[in-house]
Amino acid sequence: MTGFSLHLLRHGAPVQPGLLMGRTDGLPTVAGIAACVAQADARDIEQIVTSDLLRCRAAADAIGTDQGITPFVDPRWRELDFGEWDGVAADTLDPAALGRFWDNPDDSPPPGGECWSSLVSRVSDALTSLVPYPTLIVTHGGAIRAALHRLCGFTQRQTWSFALPYGALVSLQVWGEEKPSAQITAIHP
Repeated sequence: MTGFSLHLLRHGAPVQPGLLMGRTDGLPTVAGIAACVAQADARDIEQIVTSDLLRCRAAADAIGTDQGITPFVDPRWRELDFGEWDGVAADTLDPAALGRFWDNPDDSPPPGGECWSSLVSRVSDALTSLVPYPTLIVTHGGAIRAALHRLCGFTQRQTWSFALPYGALVSLQVWGEEKPSAQITAIHP
């Protein structure tokens, strides 16, 4: 069973760092886009999928131009919706409420925001709809963690232990179509 290669690329650094940016959109830095292009440079890919948010689309478009591939936009690859916290600096929030969220994002989601299992559900739907070709997905840290949870069976707490800085690339080999599973082949910070 050969499966297909799947590369999950976190968008580059945003112009306004330090905010909880779920549905809140913002421009990526020029250096952030360049870092994403460099991560994708030597990858054998046939399709590019991207979150609909500009901080991902800008990198996907640059990579697509570089590799002659038109990116497909799929909003299911968006970041977790932080509700009332969206677009707010984490250090301005109630530390106890933020701690409860980080400890258990299903039982303590941000006020008016999305719970972890909802993010996992929509990312799982996006994964099962992929055509099994070598694929690059330009997305967000939370969506990458949800994909690792779904494909590799990691718990939520385990997925949040991975360092996924801006521009990080996680490469996997994916098997199966009904219920895909994967093996991590590389993590490039």
